[in-house]
Amino acid sequence: MPLFGNRDDADAAGAPVARVQATPAPSSGEPGAARDRLAHTAGADPHGVFTSDLSVSEYVLLVEAGFEPLGFVVGSSIFHIGLQVGRWNANQELQVLTQAMYSARELAMERMRVEAESLGADGIVGVNLKMQMYVWGQDVLEFVATGTAVRALAGNGAHRSPDGRPFTSDLSAQDFFRLLAAGSAPVAFVLGTCVYHIAHQSAMQALRQAGQNAEMVQFTEGVYEARELALERMQAEATAAKASGIVGVNVLVSNHVWGEHATEFLATGTAVRRLAEEHRLADTSPKPMFTLGLDA
Repeated sequence: MPLFGNRDDADAAGAPVARVQATPAPSSGEPGAARDRLAHTAGADPHGVFTSDLSVSEYVLLVEAGFEPLGFVVGSSIFHIGLQVGRWNANQELQVLTQAMYSARELAMERMRVEAESLGADGIVGVNLKMQMYVWGQDVLEFVATGTAVRALAGNGAHRSPDGRPFTSDLSAQDFFRLLAAGSAPVAFVLGTCVYHIAHQSAMQALRQAGQNAEMVQFTEGVYEARELALERMQAEATAAKASGIVGVNVLVSNHVWGEHATEFLATGTAVRRLAEEHRLADTSPKPMFTLGLDA
């Protein structure tokens, strides 16, 4: 069974080898049904209406930041998650499963980004990446990426990512406003994942620890290894996107459909970069305020 080796291996600290290609395959574009919906959305149709998952407050802040919403964009990929067995008493990454989780998410993200491009968007705010299961397949997971495509009112493309495509960000409209006010802009929603088999304890190990306070070193080492691989891969994505940093980092731990000892560690965040002085928000722009009620 193909597994990653030790961390000393060339690919161990980076993303899995068979990542989705940067240039999307024909199957990664939006389906015909999505094209029909987007054709009547602001950005594609001068008389179309925008759609979004923004609250009223977020919409107002977005406009104050010099952006307009264009449409609610979606990307989806339904994947059959394969099987891979780890050695019972060994900590090790399950590369086949890691690759499946990467590929499915990348396809969903790419399809969402293609929808935004069709609307002429400069970026996507409020990206939400989730998974859901269906009753017709326990090993089938749908990966869904959603967000609101936005366009800068200035129309100069300065806020797009360095590759010229719309930026992606999981920041709320409030945080997006604050980021622009600080002279930075989002580049990409970045992620790193690692599906890891946490070793079982032997009967003797369990007996020796019975009734005692003792660190479970094998478990600690396995969890450390898996979490670090996920974080390093997220950081590598930000570097590849020519970002200067990552904000809003979050690490999720999930078991999904593999059983209690096969666990996914998913690190996510928004990679950001500094803007040129002429593209920053003016000092006269309204600043978000926090109001604390005095009611008992």
